[in-house]
Amino acid sequence: MPFWSVALVVATALHAGFQLTVTALVYPALARVDGPGFARAHDLHSRGIVPLVGLVYGVVVVSAVGAVVTHPTSFLAWAAALSSAVALATTAFRAAPLHGRLGRRGPEPDLVRALLRADRVRTTFAVLAVVPAVALALSA
Repeated sequence: MPFWSVALVVATALHAGFQLTVTALVYPALARVDGPGFARAHDLHSRGIVPLVGLVYGVVVVSAVGAVVTHPTSFLAWAAALSSAVALATTAFRAAPLHGRLGRRGPEPDLVRALLRADRVRTTFAVLAVVPAVALALSA
């Protein structure tokens, strides 16, 4: 199996696992914190998760670019890359700004609900990206 195909499987599986953990464990716990404790919990969450997000997302970007460059006509490479891109873009353009607002304004119910919706979108696309990545690796 070509290196970039395997790298894409590893990266998309890592990303899917990370996002599923955030969806199933991290955000529900954060959403349960109310009142004055929220600011501290949110700050600790934000500080703790940013380095991990950078690492996971960096691996996804490098692997997706590597797969697309080495398989430029592959629908599977592009499907995995674009699914991952939607997940990353959802973080950059929806979840991150919502975190900023939550940090400034506190746990307003509308903001928490919007963050949970954005999280479900990015988790869905992160999980979907694994399917074409695996298919690409198996077809190579």
